[in-house]
Amino acid sequence: MHFEIAQTAQNDIYNLLIGVVAPRPIAWITSHDLEGTLNAAPFSAFNYVCTEPPILAIGVANRPGPGIVGKDTAQNIRQTREFVVNVVSEELAEAMNLCAIDFPPGVNELELAQLETAPSLVVKVPRIKRAPASLECREFSTIEIGRSRIVLGQVVAIHVHDEFIDPAGPYVKAEAIHAIGRMNGKGSYIRTRDAFFQMPRSNYAEWLKTHPAPGKSG
Repeated sequence: MHFEIAQTAQNDIYNLLIGVVAPRPIAWITSHDLEGTLNAAPFSAFNYVCTEPPILAIGVANRPGPGIVGKDTAQNIRQTREFVVNVVSEELAEAMNLCAIDFPPGVNELELAQLETAPSLVVKVPRIKRAPASLECREFSTIEIGRSRIVLGQVVAIHVHDEFIDPAGPYVKAEAIHAIGRMNGKGSYIRTRDAFFQMPRSNYAEWLKTHPAPGKSG
């Protein structure tokens, strides 16, 4: 089937995009408002986009309905310019899913999920204590696009539980974290447990040992 965006309903575009762009890492974001009320919510429109400086990008849509009303996470980030991205492992999947419920403003989702927080190193927003890794961020920029916004966050501190660090790098033992990813919009997720395979990246010199030199185009 073929879908021309100009002739496709918005909800259909959403369903198609999140089914094609998958699996997606999950940014379980903790933030708080100016009064210090804590909020936790997962977002799968998320990835890192730069390392010098380290920058993350998160897509956050508005609340449903008329008008432009940002979700609590977006409003908190705009007010305080700080947030923490927490990694979701298999054991935290149900708690993360609870935090995805559209609770009224002012509700502390982490209390309902019975999750403890831990102080951050640089930002005032706490991290989720049981999360295998967390990234403290400050808002670098926010780009308003249609009924959504792209939040660019500059990472100012990284937390990884000791058992998931190989000090030789240091490298993250990603295969041991057992992170989960988001698939389509039907409540589908993917496990990474026992799913890793190794494929070392080659280089041009190695490639030439078994292939003829390619001709120049043009």
